[in-house]
Amino acid sequence: MPEDDGMCFCCGPKNPIGFKLEFEMTLDGRMHTLWTPREEHHGFKNIVHGGLVATVLDEVMIRLLYALGIHAVTAELHTRLLRPLRAGKPYRFESRVVEDKGRLVTAEAEAFDAETGEKVAWGSAKCARVREEFGT
Repeated sequence: MPEDDGMCFCCGPKNPIGFKLEFEMTLDGRMHTLWTPREEHHGFKNIVHGGLVATVLDEVMIRLLYALGIHAVTAELHTRLLRPLRAGKPYRFESRVVEDKGRLVTAEAEAFDAETGEKVAWGSAKCARVREEFGT
C-alpha cells in the first residue's frame, strides 16, 4: 500500500499549501467533503480552475475506496464541469462506488453548491487495486 506521509495536496495536515479537506462517510455508504476554494485557486478571473475541481472529485472517490478497505489508485478520470465554481463559496462533494470488478473499481462523484444544492460538477474514475507485492 502506498505510504501516507501527511503531505497529500488534498487532505495532508502537513502540506502548507494543501486544501486540508476532511472526509465523512454518510449513512448510505457515500463519502463526502466540503471545499471552499480561495482566490488563489482561480484559473480565469472569478472562476475556480477546473483541474482543481477534478482533483477534489478524484480525492473524494479514492477516499471512499480506502474507507471501504479497497486500496487503489486512479487509473482513469473523467470530469464534467457543469457550472463555474467561485472562490469563497462552499461546495459539497460526494462519491459512491458504481462497480467492483476485482482489479478495477469504478466510482462516481458529484459536486454541489452547498448553499443552493445545484450540481456544479461530476466525475467518474476507474481505479486499479494496488498490488501489495509490488508496492504500487
